[in-house]
Amino acid sequence: MSETYLSDRQLGARFGVHNLTIRRWERTDPTFPRSIKLTPGCCRWRLADILTWEAFKAKTAA
Repeated sequence: MSETYLSDRQLGARFGVHNLTIRRWERTDPTFPRSIKLTPGCCRWRLADILTWEAFKAKTAA
């Protein structure tokens, strides 16, 4: 099974924020998943890590 990776633009669209907000979350929110450097100049986030983070946020918000 191959892993799915998302770009900052894809995550921005997913959460309804600008892609630079995703970069800021990575720098300032210790719970936000860290990007994976796939090649020089190409960073992506694992979809599985994002889903886990979303579940954590939903659980802590309740």
